[in-house]
Amino acid sequence: MGLLNSLRILVTKWLTCVLVVILLIPLSACNPAALTANPNQPPQLVQAILSDPKTFNPVIAADATSSSVGRMIFDGLITENPLTGEIEPALAESWSISEDNLKIIHTLRPNLKWSDGHPLTAEDVVFTYNQLYLNPNIPSGMRDILKIGESKSLPQVRKLNDLQVEFALSEPFAPFLGITGATILPAHILRKTIEQKDRDGKLKFLSTWTVDTSPEEIVASSAYKLKSYATNQRLVFEENPYYWKKEVVSKDIPYIERVVWEIVESTDTSLLQFRSGSLDSISVSPEYFSLLKKEQDKGNFEIYNGGPDYGTNYIVFNLNTGKRNGKPLVAPRKSRWFNNVKFRQAVAYAINRPRMVKNIYRGLGQPQHSFISVQSPFADASLQGYDYNPEKAKQLLKEAGFKYNQKNQLLDSEGNRVSFTLNTNAGNKIRETMGNQVEEDLEAIGMDVNFRTINFNVLIGKTSGSLDWECILLGLTGGNEPNNGANVWFTDGNLHMFNQKPAPGQNPIEGRTISDWEEKIDRLFIKGARELDEDKRKAIYAEIQQLVSDNVPFIYLVNPKALGAVRNKIEGVEYSALGGAFWNLEELKIIE
Repeated sequence: MGLLNSLRILVTKWLTCVLVVILLIPLSACNPAALTANPNQPPQLVQAILSDPKTFNPVIAADATSSSVGRMIFDGLITENPLTGEIEPALAESWSISEDNLKIIHTLRPNLKWSDGHPLTAEDVVFTYNQLYLNPNIPSGMRDILKIGESKSLPQVRKLNDLQVEFALSEPFAPFLGITGATILPAHILRKTIEQKDRDGKLKFLSTWTVDTSPEEIVASSAYKLKSYATNQRLVFEENPYYWKKEVVSKDIPYIERVVWEIVESTDTSLLQFRSGSLDSISVSPEYFSLLKKEQDKGNFEIYNGGPDYGTNYIVFNLNTGKRNGKPLVAPRKSRWFNNVKFRQAVAYAINRPRMVKNIYRGLGQPQHSFISVQSPFADASLQGYDYNPEKAKQLLKEAGFKYNQKNQLLDSEGNRVSFTLNTNAGNKIRETMGNQVEEDLEAIGMDVNFRTINFNVLIGKTSGSLDWECILLGLTGGNEPNNGANVWFTDGNLHMFNQKPAPGQNPIEGRTISDWEEKIDRLFIKGARELDEDKRKAIYAEIQQLVSDNVPFIYLVNPKALGAVRNKIEGVEYSALGGAFWNLEELKIIE
């Protein structure tokens, strides 16, 4: 093992040196042929993603790539304009809301079709909600988001006619109209998977549209459909000939006929490919900003700044006290540490966020204190959070019964060294660098942190499947509506990762406990969704944000700026932090 580790270190150092040399090559030295388009090739956009999808089934997708594929090929009844925040028609051309706010009727556009030419009707909408999103045997975050009131009742969805669907609610539910932007799926393809079970008694739907599925079997409703997928290589999307918006705007859109997502598991490699001209866009990481800024003119691209990004970066401890098959998910002594609020607060104080902003984000960000994005109208600007204060961290640890030995190593009350593993996904350089700093910061207050990067899909398997993890550095996407994150905060939510309930079909957990503050946050989310007055809603979500800050189930790190570089040949870009550069992809053109 020693020899193998030595070889790994030598190879890593060699690759690092080669990479640094390549990164320093000016853009003018890149192959100009790579920037020249093939005149016989249809207009195409080439982008990079970090990992392979785990599934093509958007209902059960739990990873970013799978969810992105779903958004690429499926539309919902409505959509949110990322520039204005306004709700706009999509598959539904209109909607009406009853005076008591208990019924919403969506009217679909006439003559909608799936990419296979089959009619898209109210039957598909009712099937998607009743048989998929609201099905208790399907682990979907949508079911959590659609729970209404203290009873957590679900909406009643019924077909009025081929073009109209009625949603009936048990009580007013402020976010509901926005929630109907959820993707609609084809009943004529998927109904049989709900009616049949496999040999283990599970719905066949749960194993439908795996990554091994032929793209021809996956019908689409949005501007593109999946053309091909090669593991560890790329996904290719092509124009949907029956895209509904063609008729709405009376134009043959999308103008860009093909979109390619190259699977590049390193952000450094993505940068190299963008600079060589083989990628048309890239998310601009802070460490690349200065380099790319100098090369805008030569590279014929523009860097867009959308302001503070939506979403969160955080570390989270596994607070689950349960056992599976008699074995604790977390070692009991570590579980006691993690479940001590002063321990978590100490960690929050020990992390040097200003250093992260300066050194890792190159000043292109700000310390993050809340799960609600700062651009959201529900963000509480008065929230204090945890400023860097290692002495305060040590004081809290001593108050919690921890102590230091002569080597300034942190011990618990029984004399055990405080040691745990911190994981993040390999290939994300920013997270890797943040993880290294977290390790340093916590070691400065006596903790022994074993920071390790692992494959993204393996990491997601730990947080949503085996649940055998200790501490993780990850991020979640965000938006303007706080209730869209209800599945993180409901105690039975499928993203309540710090104290996760097993998903349907998984082995049960014995001894899982729910804290009082978790239950209070759960109740407040219900209250916030029920309230229709926006000022009163803001007050409720401010209370939630304070509760989260006090109990620190997530320790938030840095809110970066939303930066993206896009080739100038792509015309019509209207960049925003919420939608990025390609939220209106179907309307963009490539000008050679």
